[in-house]
Amino acid sequence: MKYKVVVFGVKDTSENIVEFIHKNICPVELVITISKEVLNKNQVSGFKGLSVLTDRYGIPVFEADSYFLTDEKTKRFMEENEFEIAVSMGWQRLIPKYVLDKFAYGIYGFHGNCGYLPFGRGRSPLNWSIIQGDTRFNLNLFRYDENADSPNVFATEMFSITCHDDIRTAQYKNMICSKNLIRKLLKAYEEKNIVIRTESRDFDSWYNKRTAADGKIDWKGRTRDIYNLIRGVAAPFPGAFTMCGEEKATIWEAHPFDEMINFSAYAPGEVVDVFDGKPVVRTVDGSLLVDRYECSRKIEAGDILE
Repeated sequence: MKYKVVVFGVKDTSENIVEFIHKNICPVELVITISKEVLNKNQVSGFKGLSVLTDRYGIPVFEADSYFLTDEKTKRFMEENEFEIAVSMGWQRLIPKYVLDKFAYGIYGFHGNCGYLPFGRGRSPLNWSIIQGDTRFNLNLFRYDENADSPNVFATEMFSITCHDDIRTAQYKNMICSKNLIRKLLKAYEEKNIVIRTESRDFDSWYNKRTAADGKIDWKGRTRDIYNLIRGVAAPFPGAFTMCGEEKATIWEAHPFDEMINFSAYAPGEVVDVFDGKPVVRTVDGSLLVDRYECSRKIEAGDILE
């Protein structure tokens, strides 16, 4: 069978993109995702089963038995069918060459950073951008090859990261720009005129893989760094966390509180006071108000968060 427009994805953002293309641009003829069993071997923040798209729109959904697409079922499926173009959204693994070669017009995905590819290649770029305090994100729609985030750029769009954004609101902005870029790509595909720019005067740099353990808060850090970490790993990611005695406390929302009040009588990480159930925690250069947290016990004044 021949599939023209295909989407690779494993997340709620993937579902959103499938619906956008299918309702506004052209039929999505196939969705490629992973089976739930694959989750036992891979951490996928924000995973969403996409089989619902078959019931909702009649779109066939193929569930691979490997996130790396190396299982025999997927190899057989690729061999038995033909494909034209694909968009990848929320697929956080390299796609092997044998799959790339099956798509006549290529597979296209998204990657961004504050600069220009190949600067900022690697994992979790939007999370890292917030954590590092970047104020802009340059989103690239690029053609995949066997390497990670190669500068095979079709088009780019840029959006701001404000001090009010967390990872979820930044994802909203990312999705709006992604949809603009997909419109351009599928128009170029329809006209059979997809132009790729491969020249770049920038240099390689890499974001490292992030795990849940990287969300641990260092209360000896500056307020802005703690705040950026909390908003950079908020839901749907595992969240920033600290220890309150023997109990783990996940801090989902917080914001800088005050940097002028004299908190020298308190240690960094100490809870100065609690108002409406919201702890005020001292930092090295000020304080942080914890708006929402999750812990098996209440955080109280005098607690030391470590």
